[in-house]
Amino acid sequence: MELGRVGVWNIGLRSEDPDARGEIADAAAELEELGYGAIWLGGSPGVQHAVPLIVATSRIVVATGILNIWEHDAATVARQHTELTSEHPGRFLLGLGVSHSAMVPNYRHPYSAMVEYLDALDAAAPAVPKNERVLAALGPKMLELARDRALGAHPYLVTPEFVSHARETLGRAPLLAPEAKVVVEADPGRARALARKHLAIYLQMENYTRNLLRLGFTEDDLREGGSDRLIDSCFAWGDLDTIRKRIAAFHDAGADHVAVQVIAGGDRMNLPRREWRELAGALGLPSA
Repeated sequence: MELGRVGVWNIGLRSEDPDARGEIADAAAELEELGYGAIWLGGSPGVQHAVPLIVATSRIVVATGILNIWEHDAATVARQHTELTSEHPGRFLLGLGVSHSAMVPNYRHPYSAMVEYLDALDAAAPAVPKNERVLAALGPKMLELARDRALGAHPYLVTPEFVSHARETLGRAPLLAPEAKVVVEADPGRARALARKHLAIYLQMENYTRNLLRLGFTEDDLREGGSDRLIDSCFAWGDLDTIRKRIAAFHDAGADHVAVQVIAGGDRMNLPRREWRELAGALGLPSA
């Protein structure tokens, strides 16, 4: 499975709106043409959300970024995985995560729950191969689990400094594919305003705030939408050359692949196709 160096992370590409199907298929085909190696579907997708994008393309990998294990039965996921990968081998990557206590009723022991889920995927007939699944890992134990029981890790809302620490935990071989938030805006006020609007929901989730505190940010950094220091560390904003350098910093820190999430306004379901085109050129992607 070849992910390439850069992919796109987006929620709108998993939309179930019938009126959006044509544009989603067209956008997926264009992302492949532009040279992106993978499409990461946000918004807690299921395996079924990857199908239309895989059908609309010929090479690009489609990944769930991430499938919420509390919402999808492991046996069903294993069956869906087998059906999809049998027809389209090497095109689907199963990203798994434990979500957040504020969003899941009866949330319990996330690490143990993930271990049980992976056990169920292994016990399925056929099983989901270890090298066709990744984990949304932030803490040390979950990173170790991603190292030992999956292809690697897909951490979200992280910095190059986090990537460096994660690479030390994972070792050299496992995949490290962080999400990176991008705002193509050179004006500091406008860029940070867009970033804060986007970040607001994540600052209410303990998994993320705990990880940010581990990285050395303070409670003051997390208040009022996030300090400038937090915004500037968690978002690659500026002109295209500045953003190119920030994405390179993730690779230099140990990322094999960076899943770029473009923040282009208040609608998380939008498809920022102009920005995807601009970034593909700035990043020197190998277009078809």
